[in-house]
Amino acid sequence: MPEQIDVAEALKGLPLWRKADDARPAIARSLVFADFNAAFGFMTRVALLADKVDHHPEWSNVYNRVEVLLTTHDAGGVTDRDLNMARFIDEAAAAMGAQ
Repeated sequence: MPEQIDVAEALKGLPLWRKADDARPAIARSLVFADFNAAFGFMTRVALLADKVDHHPEWSNVYNRVEVLLTTHDAGGVTDRDLNMARFIDEAAAAMGAQ
């Protein structure tokens, strides 16, 4: 089982992320794209990696907005799996023009 990382410590290397709004140890990010197609394309790109590494984000999409929450459920908190996914999300978002 992956080892938990303190959320505050995890966020030091992820300036676009924040502590999740609920009580769970998790990190979150809000993204805004040009339109629905760009948002959905971003989600598709992330979904392909998520399925490959068997680590899936909690997320929602409304038109051009995507809300992402990362936590490793079986570890009960944030782990390296979440940090790796967050970095990938940051790269994909930047490549697709997210704000």
